[in-house]
Amino acid sequence: MSVKPGLRDRLQRLEAFTDATLGRLELENLLHTMLERVRDLFGVDTATVLRHDAAAGQLTAIASAGIEEEVFQGVRVPVGAGFAGRVAAQRTPVVIDHVDESTVVNALLWERGLKVLLGVPMLARDELVGVLHIGSTTVRAFDEDDIELLQVAASQLALTLRAETANEDRAAATALQRSLLPVRIPSVPGVDFAARYVPGADTAVGGDWYDVFPLPGDRIGIVMGDVAGHGLGAAVVMGRLRSALRAYALDAMSPAEALGKLSRKINHFEQGIMATVAYGIVPPGRKTITLSLAGHPPPVLAAPGAPARLLDVRPDLPVGLGLPPSARHDTEVTLPPGCALAFYTDGLVERRDADLDDRFRRLTDAMTTGDPDTVCAYVMAALVGSTPAHDDVALLVATRRPA
Repeated sequence: MSVKPGLRDRLQRLEAFTDATLGRLELENLLHTMLERVRDLFGVDTATVLRHDAAAGQLTAIASAGIEEEVFQGVRVPVGAGFAGRVAAQRTPVVIDHVDESTVVNALLWERGLKVLLGVPMLARDELVGVLHIGSTTVRAFDEDDIELLQVAASQLALTLRAETANEDRAAATALQRSLLPVRIPSVPGVDFAARYVPGADTAVGGDWYDVFPLPGDRIGIVMGDVAGHGLGAAVVMGRLRSALRAYALDAMSPAEALGKLSRKINHFEQGIMATVAYGIVPPGRKTITLSLAGHPPPVLAAPGAPARLLDVRPDLPVGLGLPPSARHDTEVTLPPGCALAFYTDGLVERRDADLDDRFRRLTDAMTTGDPDTVCAYVMAALVGSTPAHDDVALLVATRRPA
């Protein structure tokens, strides 16, 4: 396909659009610099990027060169409404030569005297990342070359924005999860703890969590949970569920009661969320633990002089996902002196093309008594070894001190 000489020259100028110097800029400065280049390339007065929020069904101005107030004022445009909303809904370029309240939702655009606007969708592998639009305060016509060139710029911006956003989300999710997982497990009389958490190789950070907290009456609460999904969203949900379960645990007399309240809370406030949770309460004597499982795999118990075994605890439904209220059950398990109890998420035992029963056998074979940190090391060596797990792995071991 032949390229017009004028368009070829502009495309060559666009090749330097994301040169190496931009890689050293933070996202905000990076987008602003790129938009300044767009404005110069097209000889226009404004250039703006609006990010698409699929969950909210709207576009939000995140960077602008020419009308920075769009960002300062947090301009939002519903998908399908007005100029930018049409671009997002139709995923096609839109040109308007009459800018007022009848064609544009954002009042800043006509208040600044813009006469003509060209907007194109920002797509990355068919994913709508946002909308890029440019505008001029003088009457002019945007031709097919302009549209083609702006679409090329929008594609580069979309890839940059998605990559930078993914990096920011990963960093934020990692920081959030680290802030919520116990840095140091509380020291409690009669029981010692150790834990491991490893993000999945395919998914980075997810919604796995473990928790240990004192309860009134010298009791101990022990939690292992797994929120469906991965990334920043799952980590945020995990934080909310962790806090909610702690609150319910203060008043609930049994694990089943606390998990029932947690499920009700999710169904009311967190539609579409699902999590599996194992919650246990150890009484003052430390001789037993009362467990309730919300769709979570059963803990493993190793006692001195006996083979380790998966606990026979009735599995109830997971929490959330709009599931109807159902009876939840408590199971009391004896904790012999010197025993070790392991809670874990499914990332420890599930592997692609591996038999799940065999993986559980490997878990019980690796489980032993003794120092909880040493027990964690044995289990991780046997179940993870030198092959990175695809999913998150969380492991919490509690050992009852010998009498």
